[in-house]
Amino acid sequence: MKYYIVAGEASGDLHGSNLMKALQKEDANANIRFWGGDLMQATGGTLVKHYKERAFMGFIEVIMNLNKIFKDISFCKNDIISFKPDVIVFIDNSGFNLRIAKWAKEHGFRTNYYISPQVWASRASRVKDIKRDIDNMFVILPFVKPFYKKHGYNVTFVGHPLIDAIANRKQVDEFKFRETHHLSNKPIIALLPGSRKQEITKMLSVMLSLVDNYPDYQFVIAGAPSQDYSFYESFMKASNVKFISNKTYDLLSISTAALVTSGTATLETALFKVPQVVCYKGSNISYQIAKRIITLKFISLVNLVMDKEVVTELIQKEFNKKRLMQELDKILDTKNRKKLFLEYFELEKKLGGKGASEKTAKLIYESIKS
Repeated sequence: MKYYIVAGEASGDLHGSNLMKALQKEDANANIRFWGGDLMQATGGTLVKHYKERAFMGFIEVIMNLNKIFKDISFCKNDIISFKPDVIVFIDNSGFNLRIAKWAKEHGFRTNYYISPQVWASRASRVKDIKRDIDNMFVILPFVKPFYKKHGYNVTFVGHPLIDAIANRKQVDEFKFRETHHLSNKPIIALLPGSRKQEITKMLSVMLSLVDNYPDYQFVIAGAPSQDYSFYESFMKASNVKFISNKTYDLLSISTAALVTSGTATLETALFKVPQVVCYKGSNISYQIAKRIITLKFISLVNLVMDKEVVTELIQKEFNKKRLMQELDKILDTKNRKKLFLEYFELEKKLGGKGASEKTAKLIYESIKS
Protein backbone atom coordinates (compact mmCIF):
# COMPACT_ATOMS: atom_id res chain seq x y z
CA MET A 1 0.00 0.00 0.00
CA LYS A 2 1.04 3.61 -0.55
CA TYR A 3 0.88 5.97 2.44
CA TYR A 4 1.28 9.75 2.35
CA ILE A 5 1.91 11.21 5.83
CA VAL A 6 1.89 14.92 6.67
CA ALA A 7 3.39 15.89 10.05
CA GLY A 8 4.83 19.10 11.45
CA GLU A 9 7.14 20.03 14.37
CA ALA A 10 9.26 17.77 16.57
CA SER A 11 6.34 16.03 18.29
CA GLY A 12 4.72 15.19 14.95
CA ASP A 13 8.05 13.80 13.75
CA LEU A 14 8.29 11.57 16.84
CA HIS A 15 4.76 10.21 16.58
CA GLY A 16 5.02 9.94 12.81
CA SER A 17 8.18 7.86 13.06
CA ASN A 18 6.55 5.42 15.47
CA LEU A 19 3.45 5.17 13.27
CA MET A 20 5.67 4.47 10.25
CA LYS A 21 7.45 1.65 12.09
CA ALA A 22 4.09 0.15 13.02
CA LEU A 23 2.79 0.48 9.43
CA GLN A 24 5.91 -1.26 8.11
CA LYS A 25 5.27 -4.18 10.50
CA GLU A 26 1.59 -4.30 9.54
CA ASP A 27 2.20 -3.96 5.80
CA ALA A 28 5.40 -5.53 4.45
CA ASN A 29 4.93 -3.65 1.17
CA ALA A 30 4.34 -0.22 2.73
CA ASN A 31 5.53 2.59 0.47
CA ILE A 32 5.63 5.77 2.56
CA ARG A 33 6.12 9.34 1.40
CA PHE A 34 6.01 12.03 4.08
CA TRP A 35 6.42 15.55 5.39
CA GLY A 36 8.24 15.30 8.72
CA GLY A 37 11.70 15.34 10.25
CA ASP A 38 14.85 13.40 11.08
CA LEU A 39 13.14 10.63 13.06
CA MET A 40 10.70 9.84 10.26
CA GLN A 41 13.53 9.99 7.73
CA ALA A 42 15.56 7.49 9.77
CA THR A 43 12.61 5.08 9.67
CA GLY A 44 12.60 4.88 5.88
CA GLY A 45 10.36 6.11 3.11
CA THR A 46 10.80 9.36 1.21
CA LEU A 47 11.03 12.76 2.90
CA VAL A 48 9.26 15.48 0.89
CA LYS A 49 9.86 18.49 3.14
CA HIS A 50 11.38 18.93 6.61
CA TYR A 51 9.31 20.61 9.32
CA LYS A 52 12.23 22.99 10.03
CA GLU A 53 11.36 24.76 6.78
CA ARG A 54 7.86 25.65 7.92
CA ALA A 55 7.88 26.17 11.71
CA PHE A 56 5.94 29.38 12.37
CA MET A 57 4.68 30.37 15.82
CA GLY A 58 1.66 32.52 16.63
CA PHE A 59 -0.87 34.45 14.57
CA ILE A 60 1.46 37.29 13.57
CA GLU A 61 4.28 34.97 12.44
CA VAL A 62 1.83 32.94 10.33
CA ILE A 63 0.49 36.08 8.64
CA MET A 64 4.02 37.24 7.84
CA ASN A 65 4.74 33.91 6.13
CA LEU A 66 1.43 33.38 4.30
CA ASN A 67 3.04 33.42 0.86
CA LYS A 68 5.41 30.57 1.77
CA ILE A 69 2.59 28.62 3.43
CA PHE A 70 0.37 28.83 0.34
CA LYS A 71 3.27 27.72 -1.87
CA ASP A 72 3.79 24.69 0.40
CA ILE A 73 0.07 23.84 0.23
CA SER A 74 0.13 23.97 -3.57
CA PHE A 75 3.30 21.88 -3.70
CA CYS A 76 1.79 19.29 -1.33
CA LYS A 77 -1.34 18.90 -3.47
CA ASN A 78 0.71 18.36 -6.63
CA ASP A 79 2.97 15.88 -4.84
CA ILE A 80 -0.04 13.86 -3.64
CA ILE A 81 -1.44 13.72 -7.18
CA SER A 82 1.90 12.45 -8.48
CA PHE A 83 2.24 9.81 -5.74
CA LYS A 84 -1.40 8.58 -5.85
CA PRO A 85 -1.49 7.21 -2.27
CA ASP A 86 -4.01 4.66 -1.00
CA VAL A 87 -4.42 6.82 2.09
CA ILE A 88 -3.30 10.21 3.39
CA VAL A 89 -2.51 10.31 7.11
CA PHE A 90 -2.51 13.73 8.76
CA ILE A 91 -0.73 14.21 12.09
CA ASP A 92 -1.79 17.25 14.17
CA ASN A 93 -0.55 20.45 12.37
CA SER A 94 -4.14 21.57 11.75
CA GLY A 95 -3.60 24.90 9.99
CA PHE A 96 -1.86 23.17 7.11
CA ASN A 97 -3.46 19.73 7.25
CA LEU A 98 -7.13 20.71 7.30
CA ARG A 99 -6.64 22.68 4.09
CA ILE A 100 -5.04 19.69 2.41
CA ALA A 101 -7.74 17.36 3.81
CA LYS A 102 -10.58 19.39 2.26
CA TRP A 103 -8.90 19.30 -1.12
CA ALA A 104 -7.95 15.61 -0.78
CA LYS A 105 -11.50 14.54 0.04
CA GLU A 106 -12.86 16.50 -2.92
CA HIS A 107 -10.38 14.65 -5.15
CA GLY A 108 -11.36 11.21 -3.91
CA PHE A 109 -8.43 10.38 -1.62
CA ARG A 110 -8.93 8.35 1.57
CA THR A 111 -8.21 10.61 4.56
CA ASN A 112 -7.17 9.53 8.07
CA TYR A 113 -6.19 11.83 10.94
CA TYR A 114 -3.89 10.77 13.78
CA ILE A 115 -3.72 13.18 16.76
CA SER A 116 -6.69 15.48 16.41
CA PRO A 117 -6.51 19.21 15.70
CA GLN A 118 -7.19 21.08 18.91
CA VAL A 119 -10.80 21.86 18.04
CA TRP A 120 -11.60 21.00 21.65
CA ALA A 121 -9.59 24.09 22.64
CA SER A 122 -10.91 26.65 20.17
CA ARG A 123 -13.17 27.06 17.14
CA ALA A 124 -15.26 23.95 17.71
CA SER A 125 -17.12 24.90 14.53
CA ARG A 126 -14.28 23.19 12.63
CA VAL A 127 -15.74 19.81 13.66
CA LYS A 128 -18.26 20.20 10.84
CA ASP A 129 -15.43 20.38 8.29
CA ILE A 130 -13.56 17.50 9.93
CA LYS A 131 -16.66 15.27 9.73
CA ARG A 132 -16.92 16.12 6.04
CA ASP A 133 -13.24 15.74 5.14
CA ILE A 134 -11.82 12.99 7.40
CA ASP A 135 -12.80 9.32 6.98
CA ASN A 136 -11.23 8.13 10.25
CA MET A 137 -10.00 10.11 13.26
CA PHE A 138 -7.66 8.54 15.84
CA VAL A 139 -7.33 10.54 19.06
CA ILE A 140 -4.70 10.22 21.78
CA LEU A 141 -6.29 12.15 24.65
CA PRO A 142 -9.18 10.57 26.58
CA PHE A 143 -11.32 13.71 26.82
CA VAL A 144 -11.31 14.27 23.05
CA LYS A 145 -13.52 11.26 22.23
CA PRO A 146 -16.52 12.50 24.27
CA PHE A 147 -15.97 16.00 22.86
CA TYR A 148 -16.39 14.71 19.30
CA LYS A 149 -19.30 12.47 20.30
CA LYS A 150 -21.11 15.55 21.61
CA HIS A 151 -20.74 16.98 18.10
CA GLY A 152 -22.06 13.83 16.41
CA TYR A 153 -18.74 12.44 15.18
CA ASN A 154 -17.45 8.99 16.24
CA VAL A 155 -13.68 8.83 16.68
CA THR A 156 -11.33 6.17 18.05
CA PHE A 157 -9.27 6.68 21.22
CA VAL A 158 -6.04 4.72 20.73
CA GLY A 159 -4.06 5.77 23.80
CA HIS A 160 -1.10 8.14 23.89
CA PRO A 161 2.00 7.29 21.81
CA LEU A 162 4.29 9.01 24.30
CA ILE A 163 3.82 6.08 26.67
CA ASP A 164 5.36 3.77 24.06
CA ALA A 165 8.08 6.24 23.09
CA ILE A 166 9.18 6.55 26.71
CA ALA A 167 8.80 2.86 27.60
CA ASN A 168 10.79 1.72 24.54
CA ARG A 169 13.70 4.09 24.94
CA LYS A 170 17.12 2.84 25.97
CA GLN A 171 17.81 3.43 29.66
CA VAL A 172 20.47 6.05 30.33
CA ASP A 173 23.53 5.48 32.50
CA GLU A 174 23.44 8.59 34.68
CA PHE A 175 27.16 8.57 35.52
CA LYS A 176 28.18 8.27 31.86
CA PHE A 177 25.61 10.85 30.81
CA ARG A 178 26.91 13.39 33.32
CA GLU A 179 30.50 12.64 32.35
CA THR A 180 29.84 12.87 28.59
CA HIS A 181 28.07 16.22 28.91
CA HIS A 182 30.39 17.67 31.57
CA LEU A 183 27.67 17.95 34.20
CA SER A 184 28.35 18.34 37.90
CA ASN A 185 26.97 15.98 40.57
CA LYS A 186 24.38 18.56 41.63
CA PRO A 187 20.66 17.80 41.22
CA ILE A 188 19.50 18.85 37.74
CA ILE A 189 16.83 21.39 36.89
CA ALA A 190 15.95 20.89 33.23
CA LEU A 191 14.92 23.87 31.11
CA LEU A 192 12.63 23.04 28.19
CA PRO A 193 12.07 26.37 26.39
CA GLY A 194 10.32 24.98 23.31
CA SER A 195 11.41 24.18 19.77
CA ARG A 196 10.83 27.35 17.73
CA LYS A 197 13.11 30.39 17.78
CA GLN A 198 10.37 32.84 18.71
CA GLU A 199 9.26 30.90 21.79
CA ILE A 200 12.78 29.96 22.88
CA THR A 201 13.79 33.63 22.82
CA LYS A 202 10.80 34.62 24.98
CA MET A 203 11.05 31.73 27.43
CA LEU A 204 14.73 31.08 28.02
CA SER A 205 15.81 34.50 29.28
CA VAL A 206 13.25 34.35 32.11
CA MET A 207 14.07 30.73 32.94
CA LEU A 208 17.78 31.53 33.17
CA SER A 209 17.21 34.57 35.39
CA LEU A 210 16.85 32.14 38.33
CA VAL A 211 20.21 30.43 38.00
CA ASP A 212 22.21 32.53 40.48
CA ASN A 213 19.53 31.97 43.13
CA TYR A 214 20.01 28.18 43.07
CA PRO A 215 23.77 27.50 43.36
CA ASP A 216 23.14 23.98 44.69
CA TYR A 217 21.53 22.90 41.40
CA GLN A 218 22.79 22.29 37.89
CA PHE A 219 20.63 23.95 35.21
CA VAL A 220 20.57 22.23 31.82
CA ILE A 221 18.95 23.58 28.65
CA ALA A 222 17.29 20.90 26.53
CA GLY A 223 18.19 21.95 23.01
CA ALA A 224 15.57 21.33 20.32
CA PRO A 225 16.63 19.19 17.33
CA SER A 226 15.30 21.94 15.05
CA GLN A 227 17.82 24.52 16.33
CA ASP A 228 21.62 24.72 16.16
CA TYR A 229 23.78 25.37 19.22
CA SER A 230 24.81 28.74 17.77
CA PHE A 231 21.29 30.02 18.37
CA TYR A 232 21.52 29.22 22.11
CA GLU A 233 25.02 30.65 22.62
CA SER A 234 23.85 34.18 23.42
CA PHE A 235 21.88 32.80 26.39
CA MET A 236 24.81 30.81 27.81
CA LYS A 237 26.30 33.32 30.24
CA ALA A 238 26.06 31.74 33.69
CA SER A 239 28.66 29.13 34.64
CA ASN A 240 26.03 26.92 36.24
CA VAL A 241 24.20 26.36 32.93
CA LYS A 242 24.88 23.55 30.48
CA PHE A 243 23.40 22.82 27.06
CA ILE A 244 22.48 19.39 25.68
CA SER A 245 20.92 19.05 22.24
CA ASN A 246 18.35 16.45 21.19
CA LYS A 247 18.64 14.38 24.38
CA THR A 248 15.53 15.59 26.21
CA TYR A 249 14.35 12.14 27.33
CA ASP A 250 17.76 11.21 28.71
CA LEU A 251 17.92 14.55 30.49
CA LEU A 252 14.45 14.23 32.01
CA SER A 253 15.21 10.71 33.21
CA ILE A 254 17.84 12.09 35.62
CA SER A 255 16.29 15.50 36.44
CA THR A 256 14.97 16.63 39.82
CA ALA A 257 12.68 19.34 38.45
CA ALA A 258 11.87 21.12 35.19
CA LEU A 259 10.68 24.45 33.83
CA VAL A 260 8.68 23.62 30.74
CA THR A 261 7.14 25.61 27.89
CA SER A 262 3.51 24.62 27.38
CA GLY A 263 3.01 21.90 24.78
CA THR A 264 3.69 18.19 24.40
CA ALA A 265 6.75 18.59 26.64
CA THR A 266 4.51 19.06 29.70
CA LEU A 267 3.12 15.56 29.20
CA GLU A 268 6.56 14.08 28.49
CA THR A 269 7.90 15.62 31.69
CA ALA A 270 4.98 14.22 33.70
CA LEU A 271 5.45 10.72 32.27
CA PHE A 272 9.07 10.85 33.42
CA LYS A 273 7.67 11.74 36.87
CA VAL A 274 9.57 15.03 37.00
CA PRO A 275 7.92 17.85 39.01
CA GLN A 276 7.46 20.86 36.74
CA VAL A 277 6.31 24.43 36.35
CA VAL A 278 4.53 25.08 33.05
CA CYS A 279 5.40 28.37 31.36
CA TYR A 280 4.06 30.29 28.41
CA LYS A 281 4.61 33.74 26.94
CA GLY A 282 3.73 34.82 23.40
CA SER A 283 3.59 38.16 21.61
CA ASN A 284 0.97 40.41 23.18
CA ILE A 285 -1.15 40.51 20.01
CA SER A 286 -1.07 36.72 19.60
CA TYR A 287 -1.94 36.27 23.27
CA GLN A 288 -4.87 38.68 23.12
CA ILE A 289 -6.26 36.88 20.07
CA ALA A 290 -5.77 33.44 21.64
CA LYS A 291 -7.42 34.52 24.90
CA ARG A 292 -10.58 35.39 22.97
CA ILE A 293 -10.90 32.14 21.02
CA ILE A 294 -9.52 29.49 23.41
CA THR A 295 -12.19 28.13 25.73
CA LEU A 296 -10.10 25.92 28.05
CA LYS A 297 -9.53 26.25 31.79
CA PHE A 298 -5.89 25.15 31.40
CA ILE A 299 -3.12 25.26 28.79
CA SER A 300 -1.03 22.25 29.85
CA LEU A 301 -1.95 18.75 28.72
CA VAL A 302 -1.32 17.44 32.24
CA ASN A 303 -4.06 19.62 33.73
CA LEU A 304 -6.40 19.10 30.77
CA VAL A 305 -6.25 15.30 31.03
CA MET A 306 -6.66 15.38 34.81
CA ASP A 307 -9.34 18.10 34.58
CA LYS A 308 -7.81 19.97 37.52
CA GLU A 309 -4.68 21.94 38.36
CA VAL A 310 -1.97 19.37 38.97
CA VAL A 311 0.95 21.52 37.75
CA THR A 312 1.18 25.29 38.07
CA GLU A 313 0.82 27.31 34.85
CA LEU A 314 2.53 30.68 34.60
CA ILE A 315 1.11 32.51 31.61
CA GLN A 316 2.15 35.85 30.06
CA LYS A 317 2.67 38.45 32.87
CA GLU A 318 2.63 35.72 35.52
CA PHE A 319 5.69 34.25 33.85
CA ASN A 320 8.32 36.32 35.62
CA LYS A 321 11.32 35.69 37.85
CA LYS A 322 9.51 36.21 41.16
CA ARG A 323 6.61 33.87 40.41
CA LEU A 324 8.87 31.30 38.79
CA MET A 325 11.07 31.15 41.89
CA GLN A 326 8.02 30.74 44.13
CA GLU A 327 6.74 27.81 42.11
CA LEU A 328 10.16 26.20 41.67
CA ASP A 329 10.65 26.27 45.44
CA LYS A 330 7.33 24.43 45.83
CA ILE A 331 8.24 21.57 43.48
CA LEU A 332 11.64 21.20 45.17
CA ASP A 333 9.87 20.68 48.52
CA THR A 334 9.63 16.98 49.47
CA LYS A 335 6.01 17.07 50.65
CA ASN A 336 4.75 18.72 47.45
CA ARG A 337 6.77 16.35 45.30
CA LYS A 338 5.18 13.24 46.84
CA LYS A 339 1.71 14.58 46.14
CA LEU A 340 2.67 15.39 42.54
CA PHE A 341 4.09 11.91 41.94
CA LEU A 342 0.73 10.37 42.92
CA GLU A 343 -1.07 12.65 40.46
CA TYR A 344 1.39 11.67 37.72
CA PHE A 345 0.68 7.96 38.22
CA GLU A 346 -3.05 8.66 37.91
CA LEU A 347 -2.39 10.66 34.74
CA GLU A 348 -0.59 7.72 33.13
CA LYS A 349 -3.58 5.45 33.81
CA LYS A 350 -5.92 7.90 32.13
CA LEU A 351 -3.76 7.94 28.99
CA GLY A 352 -4.72 4.38 28.12
CA GLY A 353 -1.61 2.24 28.28
CA LYS A 354 0.80 1.07 25.59
CA GLY A 355 0.29 0.36 21.90
CA ALA A 356 -1.11 3.58 20.38
CA SER A 357 1.02 3.44 17.22
CA GLU A 358 0.33 -0.26 16.64
CA LYS A 359 -3.44 0.15 17.14
CA THR A 360 -3.54 3.10 14.75
CA ALA A 361 -1.44 1.38 12.08
CA LYS A 362 -3.65 -1.72 12.21
CA LEU A 363 -6.83 0.36 11.89
CA ILE A 364 -5.43 2.36 8.97
CA TYR A 365 -4.28 -0.76 7.13
CA GLU A 366 -7.54 -2.60 7.70
CA SER A 367 -9.57 0.41 6.52
CA ILE A 368 -7.69 0.40 3.21
CA LYS A 369 -8.17 -3.34 2.70
CA SER A 370 -11.88 -3.11 3.44
